[in-house]
Amino acid sequence: MSSSLKAAAGAGLVACALSGPSPANAQDISQAPKTDVSAVVVTATRVATPLDQVASSITLITDKDLKDFQWRDLPSALRTTPGLDVVQTGGPGGLTSVFIRGADANHTAVFIDGIDVEDPSVGAFDFGQVMTAGIDRIEVLRGPSSSLYGSDAVGGVINIITQRGAGPAHIEATVEGGSFDTINANARLSGGDQRFDYSVELSNSYSGATPITPLGLLTSGEALNNDRYENFTASTKFDYQLAPDLSLGLVARFVNADLRYTGEDYAVFPAIPDPNQSDQLTRQIFTRAEARLTSWGGRLENVFGFGYTLYRTSILSPNDGFGPSPPTLDDGDRIRGDWQGTLQLSKLATLVLGADANLDRLNDSPINASDARGAVFGEAILTPLQNLNLSASIREDDDQRFGSAATWRIAPVYTLAATGTQIKASVGTGFKAPTLQELYVSYPSFDFFANPNLRPERSQGYDVGFEQPLFGDVFRFGSTWFHNVITDLIDTNADGTSYANIGRATTYGSETFATLKISPRFNLRADYTYTFTQDDATDQELLRRPKDIASLTGDWTPTPRLQLSATLYYKGGWVDGSRDFSVPRLWASPYATVNLAATYKLNDKISVFTRIDNLLNRQYQDPVGFEQPGIGVFGGFTVKLDVAKAAS
Repeated sequence: MSSSLKAAAGAGLVACALSGPSPANAQDISQAPKTDVSAVVVTATRVATPLDQVASSITLITDKDLKDFQWRDLPSALRTTPGLDVVQTGGPGGLTSVFIRGADANHTAVFIDGIDVEDPSVGAFDFGQVMTAGIDRIEVLRGPSSSLYGSDAVGGVINIITQRGAGPAHIEATVEGGSFDTINANARLSGGDQRFDYSVELSNSYSGATPITPLGLLTSGEALNNDRYENFTASTKFDYQLAPDLSLGLVARFVNADLRYTGEDYAVFPAIPDPNQSDQLTRQIFTRAEARLTSWGGRLENVFGFGYTLYRTSILSPNDGFGPSPPTLDDGDRIRGDWQGTLQLSKLATLVLGADANLDRLNDSPINASDARGAVFGEAILTPLQNLNLSASIREDDDQRFGSAATWRIAPVYTLAATGTQIKASVGTGFKAPTLQELYVSYPSFDFFANPNLRPERSQGYDVGFEQPLFGDVFRFGSTWFHNVITDLIDTNADGTSYANIGRATTYGSETFATLKISPRFNLRADYTYTFTQDDATDQELLRRPKDIASLTGDWTPTPRLQLSATLYYKGGWVDGSRDFSVPRLWASPYATVNLAATYKLNDKISVFTRIDNLLNRQYQDPVGFEQPGIGVFGGFTVKLDVAKAAS
């Protein structure tokens, strides 16, 4: 550990020893704010902060949004978020990557209830394995954020917070069915009082007949095999107020998923879809325990956390023409401890200090390897002038392999009192540590070898923008310009035998939005994102980064019982590779889709709903070589039961 890191850690331990209810705005990122969720976010500063005091570009997706638009999985929920491109190889369960502002798919830090959920071995997260049942809110922070969140936060952070229990014990259950042999079901038992709250949720999602492989890729006489996917998720969340100044929390999440899909037969060139399907079995375990201790009359809050993450993915492929293919295994886990102290110095100044330590391990995949990293960070949240809010943070990570990495970020926002105009800006740095597979996993039979001497990828970026409310915030519009430079990108070397730090990329563009509240029951939002990306070594566009993405969403409650919503999504053309990348660069056609959803409350206990995805039955591939599902019609019902009344 570097001397500066040791000194900062020592200071952290001193602050940690202080004891005495939490600052008014203190909140760790695993918990939803206990105020108006539509006006407060946690991820931008690691404490609950009103949106009008946040300089960072951040989008909040609430539980109401998930229900109104009937987004059943995380890719659907994220697709219309400004600055994001969501790419899913097929239908439900297909590998899903998110590109934030043109950064790579593994440049996004992802948390669920404070748990770092990236795969410890490959350093990325598959968003396709997350169902939205039980999610309370999703916060999407855009821009380099490693000074608060460490490695992976080059492009930004996606923070998912699940629901807490409240009130008398009750059960909420949903059943849905529809196209592609879809059957979704989930049930949640929850409740709580001032001392103890709990939430236990079980969900099962199944789609048995999703056509993914383009017919034009099949050989003469080859049958089309539809994808089949099933996901079982169990999650729990408990919180216990042990004493007035001490509370304990526990969250756990278990995912068991099975995806049968069509892989590639590489016995011929170019490769063709294999007539026999592959089987991917995924098991994930995420756990976190934490203690929250308050002192100094509520001015200081300490949060101590300990978490464990387990990934185990096994892929069984059919005979590929070269002989039987043995199962491939990705087995990794992470042990993490962390501390965050939030001290409210005054109404105009808050100090956040923190430290964390991670041990990532690769287990028999096909070798054993590990990496340990520790970090300390500090942040000042200030109001130096009236209507001016500022956050500044700095962090140092110390890795047993590549040494230290220092990152920083400054983000001011100023509000013009006369017009309500908000002027925002942020500038900061980020880094991405090499993955265990890049460092240690070699494939001698293919003459490809790992590189234990890789350096972290690094980034520096800024954004500047404004928001303008009009007519009492009936109409609001704004735009943000962003620019990022990423250096030391890890890619295959010139002779294709290993990895090396040889890349540099530049991304820039703008995110523009407008909202219209026609009435309290009728809202419209339009978003447009322009993104330019360039590989600075080749002067070519980066793959799978469309320049233009636009969306129009609307929700309408014509009566207290009826809720309607609609989404129009447009994605401009982009550069991609063929399905097997035998053609490394080709042009992918733009497309547009329309989705509709409706919910009707029969009474306080029962609601019925229906939705239509891809209303116009648009046929398109995204990415190239993977057909996306055509029109789908779904319907179901939700039942809410009071446990005490039901028992009586």
